Amino acid sequence: MLSRTMGIKRILVSKDDARLQPLAGLVERQKHRTLVLWTIDCADRYLPIFEKDHPQDQRPGKAVKAAEAWARGEIKMPLAKKAAHSAHNAATEVSEDAAACAAARAMGHVVGTVHVATHAMGFVIYAITSMIYATGNPNDAGDIIEKECEWLYQRLQYWEANVDKTDTTWAAFLLRD
Repeated sequence: MLSRTMGIKRILVSKDDARLQPLAGLVERQKHRTLVLWTIDCADRYLPIFEKDHPQDQRPGKAVKAAEAWARGEIKMPLAKKAAHSAHNAATEVSEDAAACAAARAMGHVVGTVHVATHAMGFVIYAITSMIYATGNPNDAGDIIEKECEWLYQRLQYWEANVDKTDTTWAAFLLRD
């Protein structure tokens, strides 16, 4: 179950984990815009994990705002990419705080999802990892993984049903799916 290292800590769930497969299958069937709305929406659940102990560091939150602006066509990729890199830099700087580190990396993947839909599963992996470290014993992660997968699955079902009902203005590249 353990995969690559994250500083001295580890990502606690991998894309091959059987518990992620229903969610991964649902992710694969989505419009790019659906995944963008979903990761931006779900960021609100995981960003506070970073902000709790690092309230002065606004980089992960600014990354989510950049993702929103890029999705609406208000900023271009270089600026959004810079925000994503800043979130990842924030993660590196707090690597001794595994929960905050994973949460900041998840916010970088929110921006990445606007660019390429495949980043959505990166968001999932880091978001769940952040929750495991924030709420419990990493050696007893099973219940948290299942709970977070179910919550993320339900939120994705919501956006799947409502993506075309939003008043969102979209960047032209996101209208191609």
